[in-house]
Amino acid sequence: MTVDLTKLMRPHLAGDVQTYDSMDPPEVLAQQYGVAPEDVIKLNGNENPYGYSPKVRDAVANAPLQHYPDPMQRRMRDALSDYTGLGPEHIILGAGSDELIHLVFQMFVAPGDKILDFDPTFGMYNFCARVAGATIEMVPRDELFEIDLDAARSAIDDRTKIIFVATPNNPTGNLASDDQIAGLLDTGRVVVVDEAYFEFCGETSASMIAEHDNLVILRTMSKWAGLAGLRIGYGMMSEDLVRRIFDIKPPYNINVAAEAALLASLEDAPALQENVQLIVDERERLTSLLNELPGVTCWPSSGNYVLCQFAPGRAPELYQGLARKGIFVRFFNTDRLRDCFRAAIGTPEQTDALVDALRELV
Repeated sequence: MTVDLTKLMRPHLAGDVQTYDSMDPPEVLAQQYGVAPEDVIKLNGNENPYGYSPKVRDAVANAPLQHYPDPMQRRMRDALSDYTGLGPEHIILGAGSDELIHLVFQMFVAPGDKILDFDPTFGMYNFCARVAGATIEMVPRDELFEIDLDAARSAIDDRTKIIFVATPNNPTGNLASDDQIAGLLDTGRVVVVDEAYFEFCGETSASMIAEHDNLVILRTMSKWAGLAGLRIGYGMMSEDLVRRIFDIKPPYNINVAAEAALLASLEDAPALQENVQLIVDERERLTSLLNELPGVTCWPSSGNYVLCQFAPGRAPELYQGLARKGIFVRFFNTDRLRDCFRAAIGTPEQTDALVDALRELV
């Protein structure tokens, strides 16, 4: 029996959906560019070059995999309360912060509603909006990639439900100010502040949660703790909104292996913070080295990555040249970033390899 399933689909999903531009794994990249897998330097995913805590391995190995996880996430919320200084009633976890973005959409957005975003930024917000059938209003950042607060206010209408702010912004690396966040909160819309790279800058809007029921802060264990492969993140928000999202989330969304890894990572947070400092120091060294190259501008960054800008038309050529050497960075084929690529911060040896290759190519 042949059935035209598109007639049963939600109309906005029945056609081609512009998907999220995700990254291929190292072995696929190696095959595509004819390099040995062991020679790949993967700087396109903002991953932690030092990996996870040694305590994670034992914790995951001894996790009770035969049991369902706690749907109320009690141990994780208590541990994150100690880490963040917020009460556990203000914390909820997701399978990566990506799942929490989806849950916020499920809570607030219906087809035809609108979200506000600031171009350029992280692509997941727009992807989730497309899946939800929402309209996307992109407010351009200024020439320094700062948020234009007046333009944001002018773009808001009765259909606007959520405003997304990444800080540090991915891929530009700059921070949103407290005044900018406060100004957006004053609009009365839900403001989602994505602090995925908080540990690399130490700047947070968490103190605003007590006074703003419309503030949602997202964080992740992928970057600073090296747990990208286990998909675990968390949100901080009002107690009422936490309760409402618990009502709609899948009950067992955090598996027991990820829970064990998170608890072990928080227990070993001081050691992981030492790795964070290594990355921050290397970020500054890479920025300095890149800015010495002719025709290269490296934007200041507060994340674990840098945005590199080149003369018009050079970025795609340089991206391909690096790939043929086994060095993979993130190229954005958009109008605003067509002359740029983003490079994650690696080890000192990876920094040297990237700079040497760019020196040869430029």
